[in-house]
Amino acid sequence: MTPRLLLLLLVSVILLQGCGQSRSALERVQRRGELVVATRNAATTYYEGVHGLTGMEYDLVSLFAQSLGVEARFTLPKSLEVMLQRVQDGDVDLAAAGLTVTDDRARSVRFGPAYDQITQQVVYRMGNKRPRSIQDLVGKSLEVVANSSHEEELRRCKRALPELSWVARDNLNTEELLYLVQESVIDYTVADSIEVAVNRRYYPGLAAAFDLTEPQSLAWAFPKSEDSSLYEAAVQFFDEIKKSGTLAQLVERHFGHVHRLSFVDFRTFRHHVTQRLPKLQAFFEEAAEDLGLDWKLLAAIGYQESHWDPKAVSPTGVKGIMMLTRSTSKQMGVTNRVDPEQSILGGAHYLVRVRKKVPSRIREPDRTWLALAAYNIGYGHLEDARVLTQRQGGDPDKWAEVKQRLPLLSKKQWNSTVKHGYAHGREAATYVDNIRNYYEMLEQSLSETVARKAPGPTINISGQAL
Repeated sequence: MTPRLLLLLLVSVILLQGCGQSRSALERVQRRGELVVATRNAATTYYEGVHGLTGMEYDLVSLFAQSLGVEARFTLPKSLEVMLQRVQDGDVDLAAAGLTVTDDRARSVRFGPAYDQITQQVVYRMGNKRPRSIQDLVGKSLEVVANSSHEEELRRCKRALPELSWVARDNLNTEELLYLVQESVIDYTVADSIEVAVNRRYYPGLAAAFDLTEPQSLAWAFPKSEDSSLYEAAVQFFDEIKKSGTLAQLVERHFGHVHRLSFVDFRTFRHHVTQRLPKLQAFFEEAAEDLGLDWKLLAAIGYQESHWDPKAVSPTGVKGIMMLTRSTSKQMGVTNRVDPEQSILGGAHYLVRVRKKVPSRIREPDRTWLALAAYNIGYGHLEDARVLTQRQGGDPDKWAEVKQRLPLLSKKQWNSTVKHGYAHGREAATYVDNIRNYYEMLEQSLSETVARKAPGPTINISGQAL
């Protein structure tokens, strides 16, 4: 080989090495075909639901990975401290775990665009004395997740209140600490407002005593680096899903229904699960099997309608478990509306009939939620709400969009412009939210029953999606 050829070969090798070294973070993700994301297993982020993996962060990350043309791979670090360290070290591409943006964290990681807001809340067990301020926590058993934004806030409070103390747990998560408060093992913990709202459905004795902070942003965490290519892709992604309404739809899907019910609602439901449901469960299961439905969804509808009282009668004359009208009963072949088996089967047939009217192009779970609204308000009124949604530039095939317009049906300014006129639209939106809550609480109650009967330690399942 001549000296000239040797020189050209060396230059080529150097250039090739240089190209490899200059590949950006985004290019590296796309080259390997996967986005590696650290998260945490919780009802508000990432968990295995009835139909597979789900959660707000799971859905967001999956959409982001799809926009990059890659697959998402999730990893579950054992603690928040380890998670953030893995981001700093570049062991993962980002962390998506319902992370609160704080000054301390911003020194070590780079936060992406905010996609939601929470407040930190002090949580106590109802029936015990409610603390009114941070001073009331002094001398009490207060536990929080170690190295969390909650502990960071407590450290800030301690500067003004030196006698404040707490136990930082690196072996428990927030949901487990909420359970300890529910069981009066500890007096207080601190949790994000959305975590409190979600978990109150399963631990009805919990309540927020007071807000520890002003509203704070949630965002993804990226490594601090001069290479901002992946970060910039995320900025563009969030800009697009905010403008398209996709982000609002995801928030509605996961959290839009969790604030509806009160402590009395939760407690009453759990009582009726043990006292009333066992007498009716076989009827729900049989009707669901015959018609290809989820029996728990039918049961949730029945609870919303009558609290599983076969003799229930409304002021307008609807009766029975599924509160059928005379007209609907006749159409469904129900001869005795207060007979539980007939009522449940009639209600199931009516739901199937309504659901078939919803355009088949509409994907789940939106199709079911729209069908539930039609079950309550009538399909004609649902169509009116979808028309208003489309007129206002929304997507009439998305429940989150239609839900916003349902209340307009009670206002003359709007109902006078659609085919079927006035309707109690707000009540229909609440109706669907309540059924979603009852469905998820029923899933939780059944899971707890199975866990109690099974040998070995009890595992708390934080929530399931419809």
